[in-house]
Amino acid sequence: MLNLFALFHLNLAFSSIEEGQRCEVVAKCYAPLLDLAERHGPIGIEATAYTLQAIAKCDPAWLARLSGLIKAGKAELIGSGYAQMIGPLVPAGMIAANLRLGHAAYQEMLGIKPRVALVNEQAYSGGLVEAYLDAGYDALLLDWDNVANHHPEWPPSLRYAPGRAKGSDGRDIAILWTNTVAFQKLQRLAHQDISLEEYLAFVGQQHGGETRVYCLYASDAEIFGFRPGRYRTEESNQGATEWERIFAAFAGLSKLEDVRQLSPSGALDRAAPHAEPVRLETAAYPVPVKKQRKYNLTRWAVTGRDDTAINAACQRIYGALTKTNAPDSDWRELCRLWASDFRTHITQSRWDAYCRDLSAMEARLGTTPTAPLPAAQGEKAEDRYLDIATPMVRARLDRRRGLAIQSASFAPDFTPLIGGVPHGTFDDIALQADWYTGDCVFEAPGEPKVTDLEWATTHIAHGKDGSVTVHGEIATALGPIIKIMTFQARASRIDFDLEFRWPNWGRGSLRLGHITLLPGAFDESSLTYSTTNGGSAEDFALAGEMVEHGAPVSFLVSATCALGLTEGWLELADKNHTVRVEVDRETAPLIGLLNHRQAGGKLFCQLMLSALELDDTRKPAPYREGARRFRFAIVGR
Repeated sequence: MLNLFALFHLNLAFSSIEEGQRCEVVAKCYAPLLDLAERHGPIGIEATAYTLQAIAKCDPAWLARLSGLIKAGKAELIGSGYAQMIGPLVPAGMIAANLRLGHAAYQEMLGIKPRVALVNEQAYSGGLVEAYLDAGYDALLLDWDNVANHHPEWPPSLRYAPGRAKGSDGRDIAILWTNTVAFQKLQRLAHQDISLEEYLAFVGQQHGGETRVYCLYASDAEIFGFRPGRYRTEESNQGATEWERIFAAFAGLSKLEDVRQLSPSGALDRAAPHAEPVRLETAAYPVPVKKQRKYNLTRWAVTGRDDTAINAACQRIYGALTKTNAPDSDWRELCRLWASDFRTHITQSRWDAYCRDLSAMEARLGTTPTAPLPAAQGEKAEDRYLDIATPMVRARLDRRRGLAIQSASFAPDFTPLIGGVPHGTFDDIALQADWYTGDCVFEAPGEPKVTDLEWATTHIAHGKDGSVTVHGEIATALGPIIKIMTFQARASRIDFDLEFRWPNWGRGSLRLGHITLLPGAFDESSLTYSTTNGGSAEDFALAGEMVEHGAPVSFLVSATCALGLTEGWLELADKNHTVRVEVDRETAPLIGLLNHRQAGGKLFCQLMLSALELDDTRKPAPYREGARRFRFAIVGR
């Protein structure tokens, strides 16, 4: 028996849909969807509470009709949250608020609490499991293809059965797999790229000797009978005939032998899950995302018009709300402001309105950053190398290389752990370069690199507590970079405070820190990295792993994967030592890119902090004019 299910994703906050087009979408896309459910249900309908509220403003009868279809077993509401938010990029408390407010709105509008959730943009991390379980969900819908691609040990037959995902807190949740090829087949049928016979033959090929579960569709409803206008390559809009072809497809499916169409939760209940809970994420691919490789965590973190700045503003607002007994109205507004669609192909008019709304909330809560970068103090340094010593930190800096750290060690044993690795250290041609710690690199397509690896005008000041502050200014082709490093005396810690006084921020990648482990300082067999991607800490063993999060996907997409650092930290540790990197997310929520491999028996491991990446959503437009500031710290033990 082949058990089929389908769900349609509804999103009136879609980046390319103007607010004035919303009622058109409801009439041309969402009304026919209910017709489909009535004639050929059950089907799943997934929407944020915000979208349901927006639909009700256009057509109050639509919600009443949906409620009736749910009661009749023709439709199932699939949960999302109050707004479509990328879980692995926001603090755990924010995810909990989004799910809680979503459930409250679902209950108010439809009188139900959904069992199954579609992870927003299918951006999954092990830390999300606890959030959905705590919110009362039984199962998640996730993309099979990208997860399975990083688990070659999995037999292909697993795609046809529910699974169980093990979360970072040890609990597990049921998984229903969606399928990229299947949803694209239905889209091609609707757009008249393939015939109905071809489509039905494709679905019939999914039969096997055992009972199987297969997802026919798990994508946008807004692309049938309407075009958002995001891409120049979009199919021409063929209006209502696209829905007619979908109706014909579902009618044809009902006539196939040994085929049964179910709701998503019905499919979950009818098939035995793969018994053993497994981790879906890996060290090389810690945050699986839907569809093509261009869809990765950087898309909503450090690209768009000015994702880094608006995410920092949302983080500051979050910090303010957690310190007070804030009303749900403030939390709902923050959910809306942290939604993914403002971070991709947002139209100019919606971007302008968004910036006004975000600025207004910042002004009301007093979260707008105002502290200036301190001026240079202390004696001017003249030597190339600076040796720094406090009771807790020892380091050597290279003024010729923008104050890059040649080596740094920390109390109590002062074993050098991080620093520079000279050219020729590795036999691997890909690693035959100089590697630094503490430097900054900006790369734009077709342009020379811009780095801070030049002479730094430097001043050194000594604190009363024994700390040492180094203030450097480095001239670059795009403008000066101010770098302040404070070597603490009461903690094994180096604080970085960077300011980029660049008038223009174009398309490219900007990576900071480049924390490079010294070869031989760590035991690779016990080396791990730990961080948070929207939940509790996730640990990844690195022994034998090739990790290249920062490798480009194409000329257009500058990174493959990323780490959210949602609680502001990441640790690299073996059985003897730990290097912890802490990010001030309220200044700029930098994300992590790890590069790790063995080369000729030597360990290469480097963490980069990304402030900017390149992809198809990048369209530079500042949230707020002025210099850009980034703050992070390196802690050793």
